[in-house]
Amino acid sequence: MEFPQSTHPYLWTDEGWLHLAMVLDLYSQMVVGWVMSERMTAKLVCNALLMALWRWKKPSGVIVQSDRGSQYCPHNYQKLMQNHGLICSMSKKGDCCDNAAMESCNHSLKVEAIHGKKMPTREHTKGLVFEYIDVYYNRKRLHSKPGYLRHLRLK
Repeated sequence: MEFPQSTHPYLWTDEGWLHLAMVLDLYSQMVVGWVMSERMTAKLVCNALLMALWRWKKPSGVIVQSDRGSQYCPHNYQKLMQNHGLICSMSKKGDCCDNAAMESCNHSLKVEAIHGKKMPTREHTKGLVFEYIDVYYNRKRLHSKPGYLRHLRLK
């Protein structure tokens, strides 16, 4: 099992930016952890990873791929990985192809849920993102990787 984390969608609202941190299971293509905040911080990505760990019953030995963003380098994020027996893997500098699955997920979110819509508030945007991820993307959207099958329920 591998959880890639990636460059994060920055979502513009009339109240300002909203940052989304996601954890994607590469096998099922399900978003298994996600959190939103006004700022991109190590705490934000830690919370997304904690959600993924909780939803997948705390697996160990999982490779967690991320970009080289400053939010993945702090001690608290690295300690969280170590405490849960996770294997840290970071993409090469400037190589977006290392996180292609996550980049594709980010693109799908922006094109299918966000593009062309007015985002008056952060709360409105959070609701829209929740609806997209937990109702559509994880349960209804077909993905080529798992053979165009609907997603299996979370363990």
